[in-house]
Amino acid sequence: MAEIGPAQGLFPDATDEPARPAQPRTGILPSHVIRELIRSKEIAAVRDIEPRQIQPASLDLRLGPKAHRVRASFLPGPRQTVAEKIDEFSLHEIDLTQGAVLETGCVYVVQLEERLRLRSQYAGWANPKSSIGRLDVFTRLIADYAEEFDRVRPGYAGALYAEISPQTFGILVRRGSRLNQLRLRRGTPVTSDVKLQAVHEEIGLVGDGPGQKKVRKATLDLTIDLAGDSTKKLVGFKAKKHAALVDVDRVDFYEPEEFWDPIFATASRKLILDPNEFYVLASKEPVKVPPGYAAEMAAYDTQVGEFRAHYAGFFDPGFGYKTGNERGTRAVLEVRSHQIPFILEDGQLVGRLVYERMADDPDELYGAAIGSSYQEQGLKLSKHFKAFEPRSR
Repeated sequence: MAEIGPAQGLFPDATDEPARPAQPRTGILPSHVIRELIRSKEIAAVRDIEPRQIQPASLDLRLGPKAHRVRASFLPGPRQTVAEKIDEFSLHEIDLTQGAVLETGCVYVVQLEERLRLRSQYAGWANPKSSIGRLDVFTRLIADYAEEFDRVRPGYAGALYAEISPQTFGILVRRGSRLNQLRLRRGTPVTSDVKLQAVHEEIGLVGDGPGQKKVRKATLDLTIDLAGDSTKKLVGFKAKKHAALVDVDRVDFYEPEEFWDPIFATASRKLILDPNEFYVLASKEPVKVPPGYAAEMAAYDTQVGEFRAHYAGFFDPGFGYKTGNERGTRAVLEVRSHQIPFILEDGQLVGRLVYERMADDPDELYGAAIGSSYQEQGLKLSKHFKAFEPRSR
């Protein structure tokens, strides 16, 4: 039997359970409600949850002490737990307490430190953290009896697991490393196009000014920048093959040139994506996410091309939004072409940003005050890398 950590004892008996917080409005639960759920033990952990794990509209999840390399990706389905599937498909167990390497092309499953006992009105869904998506690490959340990745059904009580499959760089992880983030919501937060358009007309959610784009089904279009600025002309990066390992807990440490080839604008302002290569590019439009909203970009849309853009597609309240920042912040996109070469042109549609209502404004916003890494980013690699300085061309 695979050792998956204690299933009992993480929650108090019903007689000892702290009072549950009052119900918020329908919408994505903000940071102060997440703290209340931790106090009421609806979110619990083997070790105390650290304040830095709590983001404006999400909770960072930590790897537990053991990883299992498995034969293939899986979903447990409605009749099995993840632990039962691990017993069936595990190839070997890896101790993460002192750190361990997860190799490219392999699939690993790790029980997370956090577990849930949600009330029936709450459900969850997850994304890779932005820094992990920019490393081309494919990671998804799995819950017991799940039929979908990255989804936690309403009222779920049980453990959480991360499936991890590095695609380009091998990674060094350890117990406590944070690869995924979980959002919780009450009900189905529906934002009307009329209301969102009014917000867009006022502050300019996507683009250089209010009202330049039209809201459709609570979404706004994003296009790709292949022109670059007037001096550097840098438009992106292409990951190198056979680079060194990346320690996911190191910040501002690695030299970009050892892992990435820079891409500069051409006269045609076009870029041919090579099949199954990994690129970091940027949107042409700046983005703003005001306090009452969160945003997510559809990871893959066959209607805009045979490629995937933005694996780590969540934008916290406050992203690109602050006093004195009229322009906003550009979205950095992780891009991979599927099967065949694909030509991108400057200004081409690459994704749609979906805005959802918060249940309440969070008590803290995305930004430097809480240690956010990408608030004023232009085209930027993950936080693991030093700033890239182009050589004269």
